[in-house]
Amino acid sequence: MSDPYTRIVSGVLFPLQERFKKHNTVQVRKAMEASQWLSEDAIGDIQLQRLRQLLVSVASTVPYYRNLFEKLGFDPASVTSVRDLERLPFLTKEVIRANTDALKAVNATGLARFNTGGSSGVPLIFFIGTERVSHDVAAKWRATRWWDVDIGDREMVVWGSPIELGTQDRLRQLRDRFMRTELIPAFEMSDAKVDGFIERIRKWRPKMLFGYPSAIGHIAKRAELSGQRLDDLGVKVVFCTSERLYDHQRETIERLFACPVANGYGGRDAGFIAHQCPHGSMHITAEDIVVEIIDEQGRLVPPGVSGEIVVTHLATPDYPFIRYRTGDVGTLSDELCGCGRGLPVLKDIQGRATDFVVAADGTVMHGLSLIYILRDLPQVEAFKIVQERLDLTRVMIVCAPGADALKLSSVVRTGFKQRLGDNVHIDIEVVKDIPAEKSGKFRYVISHVKPQQDAAPHA
Repeated sequence: MSDPYTRIVSGVLFPLQERFKKHNTVQVRKAMEASQWLSEDAIGDIQLQRLRQLLVSVASTVPYYRNLFEKLGFDPASVTSVRDLERLPFLTKEVIRANTDALKAVNATGLARFNTGGSSGVPLIFFIGTERVSHDVAAKWRATRWWDVDIGDREMVVWGSPIELGTQDRLRQLRDRFMRTELIPAFEMSDAKVDGFIERIRKWRPKMLFGYPSAIGHIAKRAELSGQRLDDLGVKVVFCTSERLYDHQRETIERLFACPVANGYGGRDAGFIAHQCPHGSMHITAEDIVVEIIDEQGRLVPPGVSGEIVVTHLATPDYPFIRYRTGDVGTLSDELCGCGRGLPVLKDIQGRATDFVVAADGTVMHGLSLIYILRDLPQVEAFKIVQERLDLTRVMIVCAPGADALKLSSVVRTGFKQRLGDNVHIDIEVVKDIPAEKSGKFRYVISHVKPQQDAAPHA
């Protein structure tokens, strides 16, 4: 049961804020909380109706799609199944960069400009309208309430996005104070900084944490090493997003905060795609998102088979994301969750395609195959793996106090060669610390090697 202040924020203050912004977030959330209990077929009918509405809208208002549909002879009004999306080409980052203005609806107003750097470092500039914002916020809000917490409960956000951190002016600070949200910048994670973060968390006693699993996990491990408890704060749930959540991170966070971890999957470009329920399933926001899984040739694969995640966001008439290639790898499930929701399930999310590595013989392996080698060595405090070429992989290692760096390097080199090939050069660099990405996120594995078209991933 939420406290009186939380009920005021969730029921009055936040809805007033959304109305002021001309967002219909409250209505969307309420509709989603009703539709989630419908059957899979009923939710599919809602999805199809909204897909048809989106395609009809963009055909008349978005220059890029008006021209594309005319060229293909595609009639959006004749769409009778989400499989009809296969008649349309994929939307890629390259297509968006080449058609940034042509993707804007001619009647769009109040578009907000966003950009994301991505793994290539080349920024992707795109725009988001008020309908998209309302639906994304509503989807996140609904998923938050699955865990018996709500807007207005004390929250600590561990984040590194320049967008959020750059808006910490007086108005935003006042808003956060009313909403009972505190922000921790995840850019610098030195021992001194993290000790300060732990002190702030203990003082604030949040009911929920939200942020990067790497950063929250690092805070938890630092607390354990320094003998500070986190399991006596009353944290009910830790929401992790924006990075792949590894099993060892989940175990560390759950053990030290003494609460469950709820995984979330999405992005600024693709939207709020899926969120974990208390039963453990990653539910797709099917009222807003169509998810397709494709192979290397761009063909749909059935549930249970992994491939690239492609999304169509149904609340994007102002700046459409239709068959958008995320670059992430995942698998659809054909089973429903025991929680009773009819929302479809993402069986697993394996991370970005660049989180996979390629052995010298062409075998494609998940980065976990190398991560496990380092993670199981107590002499390693932190690491980062960069596969530069098929014959060169760089490994940055932060050694634990007293570790023999030469002996450790030999062990790591041997393990990596067993996975990647005897002739692969393993360049090991012992460093004092490993900085996060510019966004504040942390990536354990980055590969610049493109797998062969017919190569199949291995565990």
